[in-house]
Amino acid sequence: MAEAVYILCAVTCAACALLLFRGYSHSRARLLLWSALCFTGLTANNIVVFLDLVVFPQADLQVLRQVINLASMALLLYGLIWDSQP
Repeated sequence: MAEAVYILCAVTCAACALLLFRGYSHSRARLLLWSALCFTGLTANNIVVFLDLVVFPQADLQVLRQVINLASMALLLYGLIWDSQP
């Protein structure tokens, strides 16, 4: 059951990223771009979670997961602080 949740989380994040990229291509609002990049990173993070806990349970990929998560949140934070000026 947990495997299905990991896959559904990755698919949901990928769908959000796709919709945000599509919204960015129509409106050119840069905040949508930063949000889409964040969700792309979160998708990668969810894929690594699946690989870590299901495919390679003997390997510890927690550091990689945290680095991807930090980079994703840093992208969104950058977009929110410096690129959201009117």
